[in-house]
Amino acid sequence: MLIVSDVHGAFTELARVGRSQQPLLVLGDLINYVDYRTGEGIAADVYGRKFAQEFTRNRRRGDWSANRLLWRRVQQGREREMAERIRSEVRRQYQGARRALSREGRTYLIHGNVDWPGEMGEALSDVDVVVMADGRVVEIEGYSVGFAGGGVPTPARAKGEEPHEVMAEKLAGLGEVDILCTHVAPSVGPLHRDVVTGRTERSSQAVLEYLLTHRPRFHYFGDIHQPQATTWRVGKTLCRNVGYFRATARAVQHK
Repeated sequence: MLIVSDVHGAFTELARVGRSQQPLLVLGDLINYVDYRTGEGIAADVYGRKFAQEFTRNRRRGDWSANRLLWRRVQQGREREMAERIRSEVRRQYQGARRALSREGRTYLIHGNVDWPGEMGEALSDVDVVVMADGRVVEIEGYSVGFAGGGVPTPARAKGEEPHEVMAEKLAGLGEVDILCTHVAPSVGPLHRDVVTGRTERSSQAVLEYLLTHRPRFHYFGDIHQPQATTWRVGKTLCRNVGYFRATARAVQHK
């Protein structure tokens, strides 16, 4: 099986990876709101490059209040128009994901914090080879694989974020599995510390507690684009960040 996360609009590269007939696990963040390296994405397309650059600077500093003020200023007096333009761009990107994932092999998909779960489901749930896997346990290549999508709560209040208790309930419903797949990182310092921004990003204590309690053999996740560590052991579980696919264009091969 091949595993990717944080696609963020890299659908040409995703389609290339998808040419393999192996099962493909996509661990969230299909759409690209803003690329913090370049400013590219939906924000720049709708609000302009200057907005995206300022938004990125504030995000790197962790200045959520500045971004809320910036957001209000750029939308003032045209909130409905801007909301419709954003939604249109989100839908356009999910159609790109649909084309990339209309492949011969099967794809197992969960949402990340940036995703819009409703729009994602509308675009992809009727694709025969795509399994909307959030909250499910599926047997893949002889392994029981549990999926828990969604991001942790942040001041950004992104549509793909979920309360901690919802994540905990979802994980509890999986029971014991061989492989756990989430979008978010467990609360292990080196796994959720970004070495480029120098910031400790938000993570999931519920995921860490699941690993300590149920001890799956493997845990795959994404979300942190430049982590201090990409692999770590939590008890008997090998945890691995599968990488920032938009930047690497590489899938991880489960071995």
